[in-house]
Amino acid sequence: MGMPDGARKPEEQRLGPVIRRREQVQPGTTDQRLLDTEGDSEWVHTDPWRVMRIQSEFVEGFGALAELPGAISVFGSARTPVGSPEYEAGVRIGAALVDAGFAVITGGGPGAMEAANKGAREASGISVGLGIELPFEQGLNPHVDIGVNFRYFFVRKTMFVKYAQGFVVLPGGLGTLDELFEALTLVQTRKVTRFPIVLFGTAYWGGLVEWLRSTVVAQGKASEKDLMLFHVTDDVDEAVALVTKETGK
Repeated sequence: MGMPDGARKPEEQRLGPVIRRREQVQPGTTDQRLLDTEGDSEWVHTDPWRVMRIQSEFVEGFGALAELPGAISVFGSARTPVGSPEYEAGVRIGAALVDAGFAVITGGGPGAMEAANKGAREASGISVGLGIELPFEQGLNPHVDIGVNFRYFFVRKTMFVKYAQGFVVLPGGLGTLDELFEALTLVQTRKVTRFPIVLFGTAYWGGLVEWLRSTVVAQGKASEKDLMLFHVTDDVDEAVALVTKETGK
């Protein structure tokens, strides 16, 4: 479907709020392209369609998590082996957060995320997993009671922050670092307030903390007070106390 034979291509075309002129005028109308089932399907890969999918992810995420009680997000490596000291620490942290009255939110994957979900579930708490569509991910772990899978990292990260009152960060890789520094930036710039961040594992995080102090702060790229945006500990009880003390519970 398009213009009738012999019809002259218009100089200006209005498609809702969008105006197209001269060479940018498209054949047919929006309704024609919608209803023409024999037309090109490439439109499902265009940016306007992606915007709708992004919007739908926000709507689904908000709808699934809006009625959660107070929650803490726990991050860590998907590669943490089951039964390792880090894994067992994750289990204990998940359970202790439930005992303190919080739901537990993770990235929903294996490793440290699975450990925290397992601890929360075994403590009869609310265990939430926010997964991400990746070619090598194994899907949501079996200890997740409420799960949402996302296509887009930035939508998923919004959910982590919006529905959590703090972060516990177990040893992890690039994804964990991304989530950590996102949270630190939001707190530093006061986009969020009353948001405690705890790094669990002094041996693992010590080098990063020292680099921040001796290089980033020393060269004036951050201030000394920025080092107070997070706490580092090896003690499960202390980690839970630190991450929950500013929430009013």
